[in-house]
Amino acid sequence: MAGLTEDPELGINDIKEETERNNKHIDKVVGVVAEESVLGERDMAPPAGGLIHRSSSRPQLDLSKAAIQGNFEERNPTILLPNQSDDISHLALDIGGSLIKLVYFSRHEDQSINDKRKKTVKERLGISNGNRRSYPILGGRLHFVKFETSKINHCLDFIYSKQLHRGMDARWNSELPANENTVIKATGGGAYKFADLFKERLGVSLDKEDEMNCLVAGANFLLKAIRHEAFTHMEGQKEFVQIDHNELFPYLLVNIGSGVSMIKVDGDGKFQRVSGTNVGGGTYWGLGRLLTKCKSFDDLLELSQRGNNGTIDMLVGDIYGGMDYSKIGLSASTIASSFGKAISDNKELEDYRPEDISLSLLRMISYNIGQISYLNALLFGIKRIFFGGFFIRGHAYTMDTISFAVHFWSKGEAQAMFLRHEGFLGALGAFMSYEKHGLDDLMAHQLVERFPMGAPYTGGKIHGPPLGDLNEKISWMEKFLQKGTEITAPVPMAPPGTTGLGGFEVPSSKGGILRSDASALNVGVLHLVPSLEVFPLLADPKTYEPNTIDLSDHSEFEYWFTVLSEHLQDLVDKAVASEGGTDDAKRRGDAFARAFSAHLARLLEEPAAYGKLGLANLLELREECLREFQFVDAYRSIKQRENEASLAVLPDLLIELDSMSEETRLLTLIEGVLAANIFDWGARACVDLYHKGTIIEIYRMSRNKMQRPWRVDDFDVFKERMLGSGDKKPPPHRRALLFVDNAGADVVLGMLPLARELLRRGTEVVLVANSLPALNDVTAMELPEIVAEAAKHCDILRRAAEAGGLLVDAMINTLDGYKENSSSVPLMVVENGCGSPCIDLRQVSSELAAAAKDADLIILEGMGRALHTNFNAQFKCDALKLAMVKNQRLAEKLINGNIYDCVCRYEPLR
Repeated sequence: MAGLTEDPELGINDIKEETERNNKHIDKVVGVVAEESVLGERDMAPPAGGLIHRSSSRPQLDLSKAAIQGNFEERNPTILLPNQSDDISHLALDIGGSLIKLVYFSRHEDQSINDKRKKTVKERLGISNGNRRSYPILGGRLHFVKFETSKINHCLDFIYSKQLHRGMDARWNSELPANENTVIKATGGGAYKFADLFKERLGVSLDKEDEMNCLVAGANFLLKAIRHEAFTHMEGQKEFVQIDHNELFPYLLVNIGSGVSMIKVDGDGKFQRVSGTNVGGGTYWGLGRLLTKCKSFDDLLELSQRGNNGTIDMLVGDIYGGMDYSKIGLSASTIASSFGKAISDNKELEDYRPEDISLSLLRMISYNIGQISYLNALLFGIKRIFFGGFFIRGHAYTMDTISFAVHFWSKGEAQAMFLRHEGFLGALGAFMSYEKHGLDDLMAHQLVERFPMGAPYTGGKIHGPPLGDLNEKISWMEKFLQKGTEITAPVPMAPPGTTGLGGFEVPSSKGGILRSDASALNVGVLHLVPSLEVFPLLADPKTYEPNTIDLSDHSEFEYWFTVLSEHLQDLVDKAVASEGGTDDAKRRGDAFARAFSAHLARLLEEPAAYGKLGLANLLELREECLREFQFVDAYRSIKQRENEASLAVLPDLLIELDSMSEETRLLTLIEGVLAANIFDWGARACVDLYHKGTIIEIYRMSRNKMQRPWRVDDFDVFKERMLGSGDKKPPPHRRALLFVDNAGADVVLGMLPLARELLRRGTEVVLVANSLPALNDVTAMELPEIVAEAAKHCDILRRAAEAGGLLVDAMINTLDGYKENSSSVPLMVVENGCGSPCIDLRQVSSELAAAAKDADLIILEGMGRALHTNFNAQFKCDALKLAMVKNQRLAEKLINGNIYDCVCRYEPLR
């Protein structure tokens, strides 16, 4: 795994790393402040023609020939997109009294390559398309947008500009009338109130779905399908809760919209509304508007941020002379009477601060909702309460107040929980009501959430300054299209064949005041990937946690934040160089640096903003951000050069290995994997090493320096399983999965010789590599060519590669010296389903899942796969974890060791 290393002394032949950092640092990430954008002023009201939409994938928005509809002098003119051609599968709406919530799905086409490798792998592993079931949609993105109901025309303009009402396979064609039979699923009172308007403006009918049905269906979908959906929020601390699907029901769903509905949910489609109250979000907004003259709900919430309710509320301490009433468990700060001080104060309304009024009102309504909810839960013996609805809108104080009320009245026995997609329950439920969309049984391992940044990038070029702050993502792209500028949209357009990251939608807010409380509104686009599965060899998928390091510890995150920040400029340089160093590449590199810096700054402020944060998530975000700005493979040229150099010396290494005894060779092979893992372009030491000698010299030197015992050393146990003791020879493993790491020496001189040894013993070998590039990690697309070159010098590899479908034609110039030892067992390559230096084994490709079913040995190699993730993972088969620790802090925390210590951790099946 590349990219997370330090610069202390390298204890190999007195070679020292370069200690000078590159002076071309970008601004400190923490200090990234959004510059005054030339893209347009952000304001509270949504722009005419649409509100919030961000997308970073090529099929998502085609901005070519975009044109302003109407008067150029309008403040926020509507923009039409005549060449928009994304296939829209479904659109659903929840039209409430205050807000319209919109959910729509855009489809990914299946772009699988039917090459010989895939065909052979399918035949050998028994993979069929049947395991993907009969999905009309093989993959795509689920987007979330909201509008104020009072500005419904903005919503209609948005739908029309993106042609969301045209149905699954419609393409933009302004000359064709809309299908009169087209229907859109909708729920909420507005589905009745505005039905004629939708027919008049869009030519479509609203198919009305029951509101309660939709709320429950949406909540059930989220709680089953999204891993980090539910969380608690107490005293400002967010903690995600993982709920076993078998223990989900019953629960109480409290939906806080204009009013409040309380629904007891007993299962899918099994629920009853047990209570409710007319004191809800509409009450807060209505009274707040009268008392404070605020013009919007967001304004009112922002006021509460700066309020002091103690100037208006009568507290217990006011009654008891500043003392607690400890006998009945009331603190001095407990509210005895909301607005109680206004009775005795000789003041008029204008004498009170609007900020204090807003906070007092917020606490009064939130406490009462929390208390009534708990009493209903108590009545039905329910311990788990989920709160949803746009009243909460990610506001920390609102969640804390509700949580406090539930905790206080239940004496800690009941728990208030919240949902990241809280405002979209009804819209999601309406979306789920479409028949035969194939999404009903999607599970958490098939949904991947992305949080792209967005930038003024389209048509292959970046126009204007790149976005420098996540707040700039709030406005929808039309706001940035201005007459007389080159700026077309803050939307990167990725070419076909890339990951196709989705959009990023958050409710609008004036300025950044609410940002610290709006983390739950950082809702990314859900990518639906039906081909992802849970790794079947996990001992217990329910308790499996991929991340070894939990970044919820702020000091831990600050450390890794610094590491990533210091490596950022070097990564930008390599990314730009991979694209030829053109001016366009430099602009994209700058945009990537600003984007990733903004993400880091956001996460430094609120580590749980995007879900539970582990180091693997942070590294994956970096790779997503690179791909978003079309840096598909930043280390491409470096990997090619290292592969060629390593393959040139491989024959000599194989000859050396074959001259050894069986026991010596096995130890040398393991030493070789650990030694080769040092060839990591994330380490500055690696750069120095390349100037000190040839790759084979450095490899041998490194191997010789690795004297046992290693810091974690289970080699003897592994050797006994492989070779036995005395005359007792154990049977070989049936199939071994080798999770490879870096390209170059790491895979060629480390893992391939180990794979060859396993093949010699009659073990099928599956090399598991990334589906997409990540730093200098080797990919499944690159591996077959590497194996083919290596097979020219080894008959064992040639026969195995032929059996595994890795060789297109019969190889020539092969060696014949080892035919008597060659094996007919196959050597295969499968992709792991990810594009990150780390791997979450809850989301792997169907190829890997199929390969794992007959495997009885797993070898995880490299820091990313064996240390940062899966160091503590338990499996249903033998597991060997091999890595050189190239980070001092990780070495200290994980193995109580030092940088460049080695880990050989063998965990046999018990």
